[in-house]
Amino acid sequence: MSRLTEETGLTARVRERLRALHPGVRLGELETLPGGHSGLTFSITAGSASYVIKAVPPGQRPVGRNDVLRQARVLSALAEAGSVPVPAVVAVDESRPAWFAMEFVTGEAVEPVLDDHRLDAGLCRKRMLALPAVLRELHRSGPPALEVADPLDPAAELDRWSRTMSAVPAELRQGAGELTEALAASVPTGLPPVLTHGDFRLGNVLCAGERPAAVVDWEIWGHGDPRIDLAWFLLFADHRNFPRLGREIPGLPTEDELLAAYLDGRPPPPDFDWFRALARTKMAAIMGHNLRRHREGKHHDPDQERLPPTIAAMIRTARDILG
Repeated sequence: MSRLTEETGLTARVRERLRALHPGVRLGELETLPGGHSGLTFSITAGSASYVIKAVPPGQRPVGRNDVLRQARVLSALAEAGSVPVPAVVAVDESRPAWFAMEFVTGEAVEPVLDDHRLDAGLCRKRMLALPAVLRELHRSGPPALEVADPLDPAAELDRWSRTMSAVPAELRQGAGELTEALAASVPTGLPPVLTHGDFRLGNVLCAGERPAAVVDWEIWGHGDPRIDLAWFLLFADHRNFPRLGREIPGLPTEDELLAAYLDGRPPPPDFDWFRALARTKMAAIMGHNLRRHREGKHHDPDQERLPPTIAAMIRTARDILG
């Protein structure tokens, strides 16, 4: 923490703001929270209160995943609306490097088929079945009352992940060229844009018992087609989508069960198989990108070497879905 204190004064700035919120209360130390591949995340206590601090890394530009102020804006808007559970933002500092503080929500964020855990299978099922209603409420909120770029329609979303895929080493993405060409040849008409999370899944929702307590990790939220979020969420229902990575959880809801829960009696979304294939393309591109970063020494994580079979399976099954 000394580097941050010396170079950016982050510790002093955080403590100053929290002292103003909690006068006379003893403040804890700024502690690094493990996990994640973007930004800097810390925790700190102020008496009995606990907070999470998200900050732009020293020397980094506040863009993309490092744009913490953008994350603070969407969290504040959702907290004000009250329909989607999110942590409350308590402080925002726009001076460089920017940071914000939000309440520390107690709960577990566990992806049943991918994470190493000992959760009861029945609890995993109940938690996953609780999420479609949360996602439905997020999408019902419509376009956010925020300054956003142009909505990402299906063609723009495909272009985004096609470019990511093209940067993956060729040996890791065999068949990806034909897949993206097939997707590009059959882009469906977009639905009215809504607020999208971008990585909505159980691993990004803090749960207290069976209840979703807070949706977190808003680094890539956007304004786009709701089928993008929905297809991504359903991808995590089946361990067979992740060869050598996934684990079977008996009784976990199927894609069809989760889709029915999300629709809540509404008709199925049109052209949904295209979005299921796009979700797999996105996953293959992200995994290939992360593996490349590890092999180039940009982010040391030997566990990334387990990804090639899943990358290949994502590309293969996406092509199968498209026929």
